[in-house]
Amino acid sequence: MTKPINLNRARKDRTRAARKVEADANSARFGRTKEEKAREASEASATRRRLDGHRRDGEGE
Repeated sequence: MTKPINLNRARKDRTRAARKVEADANSARFGRTKEEKAREASEASATRRRLDGHRRDGEGE
């Protein structure tokens, strides 16, 4: 004879596992260190300055 399962427990475990998968995906997508954010911001500003330096007079105004 098989052991009976608690359906409420099974539902909660399934929900918990799905939320864990979503949390791991969000952590990989949005979780960055302060140094990574600062480096990305400095690279973006350097790129913006480089592009502005190559701008001809009267363009982009």
